[in-house]
Amino acid sequence: MTTRNYKKERAQQLNSPKSNLAANASRKAARRIMEKKGAVKKNDGKDVDHKNGNAKDNSKKNLRVSTKKANRSFPRNSKAGRA
Repeated sequence: MTTRNYKKERAQQLNSPKSNLAANASRKAARRIMEKKGAVKKNDGKDVDHKNGNAKDNSKKNLRVSTKKANRSFPRNSKAGRA
């Protein structure tokens, strides 16, 4: 088993496009919003799903809790929506 090189991984993340970093930060913010509501907890096997597929839209009506399997199982199209 190989050990992970966290320094290298972080350097690669920082070299990614700014839009990717912003979308990632927004997804994490959505998770924190749902944690404050009590809808999800750490290590509960749930994902916070953006209904319209836009990771930057964290309005309350656009967020819902779903299982990892349900949230990650459908193909996406080029506009981040469900195909």
